[in-house]
Amino acid sequence: MATPAAEQLAHRLRTLREKAGLTQGELAEIFTKDGRKVGAAAISSWERLRNPVLVPENRIEPYSRLPLLAGDPPRLRAEDDLTQSQLAERDELLLDLTVLSDQARGGTAAAEAARVPTYRSWFFSDGGPIVIIAPDAPAWAMGPLADDADPNYTALHLFADQDALIELHGHIRAENDPSLPVRFKRASTVTADDLSGHLVLLGGIAWNSVTRRLLRQLERLPIRQMEMPELTSGEIFAVGHGAAERRFLPVWSKANGEPSPELEEDVGLLARVPNPFNSSKTLTLCNGIHSRGVLGAVRTLTDARIREANEAYLAEHFANDEYGLLVRVPVFHGEALSPDLQDPANVLYAWPQSAGVKPRRDRP
Repeated sequence: MATPAAEQLAHRLRTLREKAGLTQGELAEIFTKDGRKVGAAAISSWERLRNPVLVPENRIEPYSRLPLLAGDPPRLRAEDDLTQSQLAERDELLLDLTVLSDQARGGTAAAEAARVPTYRSWFFSDGGPIVIIAPDAPAWAMGPLADDADPNYTALHLFADQDALIELHGHIRAENDPSLPVRFKRASTVTADDLSGHLVLLGGIAWNSVTRRLLRQLERLPIRQMEMPELTSGEIFAVGHGAAERRFLPVWSKANGEPSPELEEDVGLLARVPNPFNSSKTLTLCNGIHSRGVLGAVRTLTDARIREANEAYLAEHFANDEYGLLVRVPVFHGEALSPDLQDPANVLYAWPQSAGVKPRRDRP
């Protein structure tokens, strides 16, 4: 439940926007042109009175310049362009908003410990829709219940990465308004109409044809997935080219007497960028070398024991809400464990490089 200070801050932000005569979309555009990329959905989440998301601290200062808009179309005045009286007005409002922000985070002392705001990556305030595109299970992996002629036909048997799909679909439904449309489809059944909302791609290039195509299209994301002849069970990740290429491989262990090696660590890809088919929506990739990597990528932001710290990590390092992470996914007795992003050992690679993340370097 939101604290009174959080609700008061949300109300103050909404009032500032409405006094400026702006819609949430117009304000998002103004903030983005000011150098702090943000979407209308984020602004909506900061303004709602019921369980508002706390506005990130680095977004408060632009709000303090909102009463001082200039130009047509309107823009925020740069600090150097403000007169002494305008600076005083800005500073007074900035102090008020900062005090409210600190109170909303539990007081000054607690705010210092919680300086990084917490996001809800799977909350969508813009009405969606959300479409989860999962891999098709190969024919050899399907059981008899995948046959629609069987009286016990079960459509989920046609899907691969079922554990990741069930985990993520349930979490998104729980995070959002019950009326929000959240659908899941196999890659082979996707139509053009499915691609214009918020997209979530599960699984890799071998079984998910949509992932394969979009990874080729996303030139801004420098992470590739590729086949490697020595590994027949999955597809590895790589960044860079030529002498600068780095490959990210799973880790295997073989106990004495065991007939085959056991997967000890997988690699997961968690990435979010604008949807290339509709830039006002998002594209999120939850991928892995194997299915454990896919599930680990999903559980990074769904596991109740760790997601808050991981959300804080993303908020701290990726202010533009655009990122790509290769993460270490430990596997214990065949079960994927949720990666803790606060542990540098679990971040194998981070994009953009300017995010200040120091990825682990002791892996091939």
